[in-house]
Amino acid sequence: MKIYTRTGDSGNTSLIGGRRVSKADLRVDAYGVLDEVNAFVGVAIQCLEENETLKNELRYIQQKLFDCGTDLANPDKKIDYRISKEDIRWLEEKIDEHTNQLPPLERFILPGGSRGASYLHLARTVVRRGEREMVRLSSAEEINQDALCWVNRLSDYLFVTARLVNVMLGIDDIVY
Repeated sequence: MKIYTRTGDSGNTSLIGGRRVSKADLRVDAYGVLDEVNAFVGVAIQCLEENETLKNELRYIQQKLFDCGTDLANPDKKIDYRISKEDIRWLEEKIDEHTNQLPPLERFILPGGSRGASYLHLARTVVRRGEREMVRLSSAEEINQDALCWVNRLSDYLFVTARLVNVMLGIDDIVY
C-alpha cells in the first residue's frame, strides 16, 4: 500500500463514505486533534518504563482514539459508530480506580512531575482542545454524542493517571 495518494494535494480529503471536504473542515480539525493526542499518549507510554498495566491501558486508549476519529470521519453514518456508553463506563471505572490510589486533591496542581506524567498532562490539554473542536462541530452537524462524552472523560482519565504516575514514582504534585 502506498503512503501517498496525491488525492489530497489540492487541500481536500475524503471522509468515510467518499464525501470530499476541505482539510480545514471542522470534522478534519476534530479528528486531527485526536491524532495529536494519540501521538502524545504514545510518547507517554515510552516514559512509563516498567508499568505494564498503565502502558496497556494507554495502548487501549490509543485504539479508542482511532475509533473516535473514525466516528468523526463518518458524517453519513456509513458504518456504525465505534465509541459507546461501554467505553465511557470503562474510563469512569479506571478514573475511580486510579483516584482511589491518590491523595485527596485540595488545591489546583500544575502539570509536571515525571516525564511520563508531563506527557499525560500535555495529552490532556490537547484532548480539551479536541473536545472544543467536537463541540464546535456538533453545533453545525450531527456527531456521535457518546464520542463527545468519551473525550470529556478521557481528559479526566489522563489527569488522574498523570497524578498516579507521579505518586508511583514518589513525586509530589506541584500545587498552585
